[in-house]
Amino acid sequence: MQNKFEDVKLYLENLKKQGLCLAFSGGIDSALLLYLCQDLNITAVTFMSVFQTEEEIDFTKSFCKKYGVPHEIIEFAPLEDAVLKNNPKDRCYLCKKLMFTKLRDFAAGKVIIDGTNFDDLNVYRPGLKALKELGVLSPFAEFKITKKEIRDYAKNCGIEIFDKPSTPCLATRFPYGTELFEDKIELAAKGERVLKSAGFENCRLRLHNDIARIEIPPEKFIEFLTGKDAITETLKSYGIRYVTLDIEGLRSGSMD
Repeated sequence: MQNKFEDVKLYLENLKKQGLCLAFSGGIDSALLLYLCQDLNITAVTFMSVFQTEEEIDFTKSFCKKYGVPHEIIEFAPLEDAVLKNNPKDRCYLCKKLMFTKLRDFAAGKVIIDGTNFDDLNVYRPGLKALKELGVLSPFAEFKITKKEIRDYAKNCGIEIFDKPSTPCLATRFPYGTELFEDKIELAAKGERVLKSAGFENCRLRLHNDIARIEIPPEKFIEFLTGKDAITETLKSYGIRYVTLDIEGLRSGSMD
């Protein structure tokens, strides 16, 4: 594993003359990439939209400040796009195409990199097509570095979020073909804040009209059922009519 990351460091070092522009979401993948690039000619860029929570944006600011990396926030309004608003199955492709086109304009000739890892190549990730079309480089995928290797290496480097759960965009909380509205997206975010404050940091709250489908790891089921009344009461106070626990548990891409 150490050799892989040494290869990545050399790879990035060879790109620094042209300048690097990192698409920084604040997840562990892009966070480790930022850490590896902190002494290179790099600018981190984060997109801010209704698809991201305030907590995520605040974290990107503090993380970049900690490592002294210049950071830019680019506002993005996906719901102004009539196609994206209807949450099509290729939403991720269309969204990333729009975002990274903006990023390419901002980068002005710098090399754009992102934290896509090798595992991402083996699951449904339609957005990867957009990255390829726009010439975005993904060093971790290029050097076949997996999510586990990223977490292990980040832990060794003292990066405090090495075990941070994945945080896909909030549009993934809705079935494909569902028209997206800002208040409904915020409802999903509020619902997940309730779950996290109750101790379920790794969670998803999927909305099917007036039904909330909660995904948490199966080993947390008993804990959830013990405290379900308070959680249910709070969620219903937000206007959710039915609250359900998905017995298949938390799984990435369950809407796929």
